[in-house]
Amino acid sequence: MLAGMRRRSASTTLAEMRSVYSRSPRLSAHLTRDASTQYSSPETPELERSSVTGKRKDRAVEGDEVMRDESSPPRPQLTPQIPAVAPVPTKIAEPPPHAVSNAPIASSSTSIPPATSGAQSVDTTQSKKPRPLDAEAKIVPASYEDCPTSDLVPIIASMLMELIRHNDDMPVTNTGLTRFHSRAPPGISVRDYLQRLAHHATLSPPILLSMVYYIDRLCSLWPKFTINSLTVHRYLITSATVASKGLSDSFWTNSTYARVGGVSLKELALLELEFLWRIEWRIVPNPEVLVDYYKSLVQNCEGYEISQSTTTANANNDSGEVVDDTEMSK
Repeated sequence: MLAGMRRRSASTTLAEMRSVYSRSPRLSAHLTRDASTQYSSPETPELERSSVTGKRKDRAVEGDEVMRDESSPPRPQLTPQIPAVAPVPTKIAEPPPHAVSNAPIASSSTSIPPATSGAQSVDTTQSKKPRPLDAEAKIVPASYEDCPTSDLVPIIASMLMELIRHNDDMPVTNTGLTRFHSRAPPGISVRDYLQRLAHHATLSPPILLSMVYYIDRLCSLWPKFTINSLTVHRYLITSATVASKGLSDSFWTNSTYARVGGVSLKELALLELEFLWRIEWRIVPNPEVLVDYYKSLVQNCEGYEISQSTTTANANNDSGEVVDDTEMSK
């Protein structure tokens, strides 16, 4: 019984709502129109036109679609227009006759392949670039006393690097270790290290050439010793210290050499004593020996040459040719 009363009340309420909605055309449109698709059934009466001035006559209830008359022009469709693309030419246009110059074409590194027939394939690979011309060799004085230290250091460093490349291929055994061996190669290069010694320890050309002379003397008297990447740095600071004391009237203390070379004072003293004992305390070479070492180093180093004019003048003086004093004054 209660269920029937609820159905009747529900049906009555629905009927009352339908009667209320039917009184107004606008509200009836909500009743007969689907909220999700905005679809109106064919039985929906046509909306009355609003006679209120100042308002749009074709506007329906707020939130609904605008109802337009069939006589109104259709809304234009905005379709994007894709611009037409000009076709890409498959054949490259040849330059006009007047654009070709009659001037000779400069030679370049790229070689142009010869014209071939259609059946043969054209090789489009470029040839290798020619090697650049060698720069002019730097001229150094014929006398090693006049040679700048900035030129003599790269020459000696080049020779040392050749020895290192050759001796590093030889395996190092426990019986071949000396006091000059390091645990690992230092981080500074040989050239930079030698340049540091020459600059901060004021090494002159005779001292630098004596350091090269000590290599041959030490290796001949002590075959166990070799110049490689593990021994070259300790050898250079030790030989520079010994040569400075033997050839120069003024030299630095061992603490200065140790600080410049990056070793302790005690270690430098042990290296110096070992070095002097191995070369039998003979540390002053003959001047003629240094001249031969200087010429040999310059000749074997690429990019350096000895001045020929000074060499010719010295040869003429050695042969006993008399030179006029007026010419010498000029």
